[in-house]
Amino acid sequence: MRIAVTGSIATDHLMTFPGRFSDQLVADQLHTVSLSFLVDQLDVRRGGVAANIAFGMGQLGTRPILVGAAGADFDEYRAWLDRHGVDTGSVRISETLHTARFVCTTDADHNQIGSFYTGAMSEARLIELKTVADRVGGLDLVSIGADDPEAMLRHTEECRTRSIPFAADFSQQIARMNGDEIRILLDGATYLFSNEYEKGLIETKTGWTDEEILGRVGHRVTTLGARGVRIERVGEETIEVGVPDEERKADPTGVGDAFRAGFLSGLAWGVSLERAAQVGCMLATLVIETVGTQEYQLRRGHFMERFTKAYGDEAAGEVQAHLG
Repeated sequence: MRIAVTGSIATDHLMTFPGRFSDQLVADQLHTVSLSFLVDQLDVRRGGVAANIAFGMGQLGTRPILVGAAGADFDEYRAWLDRHGVDTGSVRISETLHTARFVCTTDADHNQIGSFYTGAMSEARLIELKTVADRVGGLDLVSIGADDPEAMLRHTEECRTRSIPFAADFSQQIARMNGDEIRILLDGATYLFSNEYEKGLIETKTGWTDEEILGRVGHRVTTLGARGVRIERVGEETIEVGVPDEERKADPTGVGDAFRAGFLSGLAWGVSLERAAQVGCMLATLVIETVGTQEYQLRRGHFMERFTKAYGDEAAGEVQAHLG
């Protein structure tokens, strides 16, 4: 099953300031603020929702096709993804813009000052899925994740026109989208991904009830944090999957992307929706135990040992046959 993963490709530059921002702010001078913070630490991490999802799928051996836009500074990141089983041949490289970048400084009280540079991500709207499909011999599913809004709309309309099944996954972009845009992006989706809060926001912005939205998509997949995930289909029994026990909670960033990577990999393998959700929850658990969205290691023996403990021998046997 050939799955294209569209969405943002970015790097995170995370810095730590040992003092407190509040100590540096003068109340009656905020209109002329000009500050520079001497930081103690800099972490540069690979990110972007599409790249995170594709990385996880690559770790599971499903060879995803990454679709997005990056800058000429993407070479090192591309090599990393290539080494970890991702097809990066459909990434558009901008001639003038850098790869999207999040720059954030955190103080001793965990307050943050950050900036997001969209950069080359704005050129994702120029990518045609037909070109991607022709290169790889066709597409069976396109996951449309948070990206340049025009790109998300174009990919969705092209999937409809070309009868390519697609998954709608607004995540971070839902806050800036209006109801009309959201209705366009979800209508006819084979899968609609969201967390519990986003689910309510989708209903509020579209004016559609839960039942109306469910009638317009094939499957509604809602992540529930520590309670796992719920999968709903019209006329079918709801599927609920819990999460494995955590060994520690290091950093929740990228957990949703990891779930999607595992779930989409399960679809690629052809296992049941329940099994796919279990794989997603297991991968998400590995990510929450690690600082960084692509810093975890998937050791297959360890993965299957924990998967078996969480979901039983029968589930493990079905997954093991694909994981290798």
